[in-house]
Amino acid sequence: MGTQVSFTRPDSKTLEGYLAEPANADSAPAVVVIQEWWGVNDQIRGVADRLAAAGYRALVPDLYRGKSTVEAEEAHHLMSGLDFGDAASQDVRGAVQFLRARSSKVGVTGFCMGGALTLLAMGTAPEIDAGVVWYGCPPLEYIDAAKIRAPLLAHWATQDEFFPIATIDKLQAKLSEAGVSYDFHRYLAHHAFANETAVGPRRIPQTQYDPVWSQQAWDRTFRFFGRRLG
Repeated sequence: MGTQVSFTRPDSKTLEGYLAEPANADSAPAVVVIQEWWGVNDQIRGVADRLAAAGYRALVPDLYRGKSTVEAEEAHHLMSGLDFGDAASQDVRGAVQFLRARSSKVGVTGFCMGGALTLLAMGTAPEIDAGVVWYGCPPLEYIDAAKIRAPLLAHWATQDEFFPIATIDKLQAKLSEAGVSYDFHRYLAHHAFANETAVGPRRIPQTQYDPVWSQQAWDRTFRFFGRRLG
């Protein structure tokens, strides 16, 4: 179980977050975990706990300032009200800097909306050592690929209705042109295939959890972070 912490953004404003620490935290590498559009809920805290169990210090910055929801309409409203540029350059970078003071290397990972923010943050936070994107991408014109210095791993769903795979092909071309080190994996799956709560009657129709693809993506993620963060 993690704890609530406060940390400072580059502009000196403070933000809350959920911090999960491994048993041997002294020399542990760290990962910032960026929420889906639902907010900081039990599922995304569980992602941080999973990373902590694997030996990483994990911090989830509370981008919605305490708000979360299970309703898609409200989630869309909350996401629409988020300043993505500010969230990437201030909230996420502040979380990275908080972890950097405690760990020698820091990665970032995010899901859906958090995946898009991971790509944006990698262009605005030079302290990031590695990034893992899960099925989320901002409009391509907002990505300054030339500023992405850290290696990138990304997981995409070929049946994703929110982030069409054709867009991901264009993203790949943009990253290649800028010389970014990246490894993209495509899965025969729907959006949110790694979210274990995307099952049953409460899931929205465009999402579907897939335990097999989720496990493979997590295996790849841990191998990648193991190589890049140590």
